[in-house]
Amino acid sequence: MKEKLNILFLGANGGNSLKRGNALRRLGHDVMLIDPYSLFPFRNIVGRLIYYGGSALMESYLKRKIAPIINKCSFDVIFVDNGAFVGRNVLSVLRKVSNILINYNNDDPFGTRDKKKWRLYLEAVPHYDLLAVVRPVNVAEAYALGARKVLQVFMAVDELDGPRAITPQDRLRFSHEVLFIGTWMPERGPFLRGLMQAGVPLAIYGNRWHKAPEWPALQSAWRGPAIYGDDYLKAIQVAKISLGLLSKGNRDVHTERTFEIPYCGGLLCAERTTEHLQLYREDVEAVYWSDVNECIEKCHKLLSDEKKRADIAEKGRLRCLRNGVFYENNLTKILEAAYSS
Repeated sequence: MKEKLNILFLGANGGNSLKRGNALRRLGHDVMLIDPYSLFPFRNIVGRLIYYGGSALMESYLKRKIAPIINKCSFDVIFVDNGAFVGRNVLSVLRKVSNILINYNNDDPFGTRDKKKWRLYLEAVPHYDLLAVVRPVNVAEAYALGARKVLQVFMAVDELDGPRAITPQDRLRFSHEVLFIGTWMPERGPFLRGLMQAGVPLAIYGNRWHKAPEWPALQSAWRGPAIYGDDYLKAIQVAKISLGLLSKGNRDVHTERTFEIPYCGGLLCAERTTEHLQLYREDVEAVYWSDVNECIEKCHKLLSDEKKRADIAEKGRLRCLRNGVFYENNLTKILEAAYSS
């Protein structure tokens, strides 16, 4: 593999996708980023259309839009981040300008949570040279659909998302004891309601929580919609405990918060899974639970022991650094796997 690659990055020009694109640049590669969403005139509703309709018509539109942009280009690698819009027809266009097609997907396209969203992706699986997945179960599922090569990696954290300078104003804004930042999902409402009913002082940031059947009980804990960037990191740093809830529909055994929370100096309190136990020592570098009652017990104990909280947070950050699960390392592994026989 050449030290400097010419890469077409097909992914969102924002959020963690953009962070991965920028990490490729920090590794020294030349990166041309095309955001598929930006090519649609109705991008505000395109997400819903793909979720319910599977995006066959949108793929045809994307193929027509992307072909003239790249038809005079040549790339060492095409890196498709997510790939919900990208079926075999778009890949046939991409194949004309590169011999190596890679897909990285943080979601669970082989699962059942997202209706028809991943239909094009699933059809495209045999046409990639490498699929990078983040769940052990996805490896066999990908091969069963004809994948040529599959690499499992952890989700990761951006090396730029470390601790921030905290001002007195930040401490006032984010003076939360037990914090959860994330979107409403059906299993999360009863869990967080259980915490509140047991007297756990909870703060919630995230979207769609008003749809929760438990909203009347949770509303007083809701602090607003999703927060990003420095606000996201500062809120985790200042909070005494940060919850790392999994998506059951996505069959998670870890999430990006598994790395983001300790890396920016927060205390990770998450569900006990095989991968969490592999990544951090329990009650030393992170805190784990198996059900709501154990989470309640752990939260109450931690809230009464400031020294213990500080010690776990510090050791968790050091372990996160030793684990080295950063975008740069992940992307290097993916590129090397794509080039190896």
